[in-house]
Amino acid sequence: MTPYAFERHARSGAAIATLATIYAALLAALHWLDAAPWLIGALALTTLPALRDVIVAPVAGLRLTDDAIAWHSGRRHGRVERSEIACLRLDRRWDFSVRAVLVLADGKRIHLPQESLPPHQVLEAEATARGLRVERHPFSPF
Repeated sequence: MTPYAFERHARSGAAIATLATIYAALLAALHWLDAAPWLIGALALTTLPALRDVIVAPVAGLRLTDDAIAWHSGRRHGRVERSEIACLRLDRRWDFSVRAVLVLADGKRIHLPQESLPPHQVLEAEATARGLRVERHPFSPF
C-alpha cells in the first residue's frame, strides 16, 4: 500500500489575514477610539506566538506506512515501528478536539503532536486500512 503523508505549514493565508485584521483593529482602536497605548500593547503581545509561527514557518506532519508511523513538528520528531504498536487511541476532549495516542505493546503511551495530525476521520481510515487497531474514546478528560 502506498504510504500516507500529511504535512501542515504554519505560514498560511488564514494566519496572515487574521494577524493583519487584529493589528488593523488595534491600530484603529488606538487612533479613532483613543485607546490607552499600554492596553493596545498588552493586546498585541498576545499575538506574538502566532506572529512567530508566520515568520519562522515551522512544518509539521505525519507519515503512515505499513511498517511504521513517523511524525515531526518543529524540532520534535519520532518514529514507532508497526510491530511495537498495540493500538491507536483517538480521544475526544471536552473542547471537541481529538487527540491521538499511540499505545505500545509494553503499555507505554506516546501522545502525537496535535499540529502534525490530519483530520481524525482521515487518520482513522488510513490506520484501519493498514491493519492498525483504532480505539475511539468520546469525551476523555485527560
